[in-house]
Amino acid sequence: MSNNQQIMMNRIKAVLAERQRTNRWLATQMGKSENTISRWCSNKSQPSIIQLQEIANLLDVDIRQLLTTTKDNNVL
Repeated sequence: MSNNQQIMMNRIKAVLAERQRTNRWLATQMGKSENTISRWCSNKSQPSIIQLQEIANLLDVDIRQLLTTTKDNNVL
């Protein structure tokens, strides 16, 4: 991987914890399996931008709070 390549990671797990919500709650709200939510929370897979916006709306946060990059560990 080149130095200027960025890896997108999400903060869904952290924001769920901050909002005192569970993977099960998010799965129910979104009509997804808990396994899917777990994979998103562990960054094994990533939700689409549309799904990220839905998560942000459900958790009442700005979508940017759900995203981070490994480059310089800056929140977008």
